[in-house]
Amino acid sequence: MSEHAVQGIDEVLAASRGLLGVVARSLAPALEDVTVPQFRLIVLVVSLGPTRSGDLADRLAVGPSTLTRNVDRLVAGGWVERRPGADNRREVRIAATDRGRALVDEVTERRRRELEAIVAGMPEQDRVVAVAGMAAFRRAMGEPAPEEVSAFGG
Repeated sequence: MSEHAVQGIDEVLAASRGLLGVVARSLAPALEDVTVPQFRLIVLVVSLGPTRSGDLADRLAVGPSTLTRNVDRLVAGGWVERRPGADNRREVRIAATDRGRALVDEVTERRRRELEAIVAGMPEQDRVVAVAGMAAFRRAMGEPAPEEVSAFGG
């Protein structure tokens, strides 16, 4: 790896630490009610809509029993609900409740406000480069664009 590439990685690492701070600050109030894995589960069902338990376990890389325990806690807290499948009544889908969607919206809004302030403080030419770089980074990681999330279905 060239010296230039190593310096680039150092910049990405430094930026990732900064972004992690933004994520942590936006998520901290939610962690009074749910754990990080539980929050990830809520985010996933908010993004995908009602989703089969097996699909959620696969996407979250957890075993079925771990997923069931988390879903049980989230159902008890009113964050998600179990619904019968539309085509197969024996199939159970996990869906976010209004309370779960509101939690995700609150965290997202806190994160958005902080990121907007950071980006607004950048000189215009840096802002253009940073946004283009983040889009390229997102694509390289295989992360979908926001408008593509619904295409993953449930």
